[in-house]
Amino acid sequence: MTRRINLIWPPLLVGLLFLGAWQILVVSRDIKPYLLPAPTLIGENFFGNLDLMWSTAIYTAWTALLGLLFGTAAGLIAAFLAQRFIVVNNMVTPLAAGLAAVPIVALTPILNNMFDITSRTPRVLVTAIIVFFPVFVNVTRGLVQVQPVQLELMRSMNAQPRTVLRLLRVPNTIPFFFTAMKISAPMAVIAALVAEYFGGPQLGLGSRIASSAANTAYGRAWAYVVAAIITGLLFYLIVLLVERWAAPWTGRSRSA
Repeated sequence: MTRRINLIWPPLLVGLLFLGAWQILVVSRDIKPYLLPAPTLIGENFFGNLDLMWSTAIYTAWTALLGLLFGTAAGLIAAFLAQRFIVVNNMVTPLAAGLAAVPIVALTPILNNMFDITSRTPRVLVTAIIVFFPVFVNVTRGLVQVQPVQLELMRSMNAQPRTVLRLLRVPNTIPFFFTAMKISAPMAVIAALVAEYFGGPQLGLGSRIASSAANTAYGRAWAYVVAAIITGLLFYLIVLLVERWAAPWTGRSRSA
């Protein structure tokens, strides 16, 4: 219990000091809300519209979750194929790197023109594309970078490739997979939020931030930003909890 408290209080203290300094700066310098709203103004808009913040964050979270699931599934399939067939690896790796280099702001309008802009499809696809690269790269590394001694032992026992995959490569990939998920989960929220800026239903965090800023409701716009931060943190924490439940040895190995 004491160890957990020691892990929690330093970031809380830093956060409180940061908010306090922010509040003092805004008040002492009389900074206008359109430049930088005070934390108290953001807090008033956040807690005063808590139901709206919740429903808006849920909409964006669903988009991010769908994109995360589809991107992860595609990344896993591509990684297993790339490990098994060198031609797939040579084809998919440059394509994945190219997709990762495409900015979200350039990709979203194209997908909005290809699909129904009033549906989630363009935003889910943008999120899935962003998630695909870290999952593919990390899982491929986990499947390939096995200990040579262990691989030679399996081969000396005349193990079939599927046996090597099941008993050696997949267990070795688990830490790499969770590393990819800890990167991809917050990125999925960011991708979904940015994609919502470019039209479509005005139900998500991205569209609400844009509309609030356009209507000079800067405190509310920043309140939606806080909701987005909380959503991204929740995605990250859920991945950590799943890792602790499914692969507790990875945490022990890091702390050892």
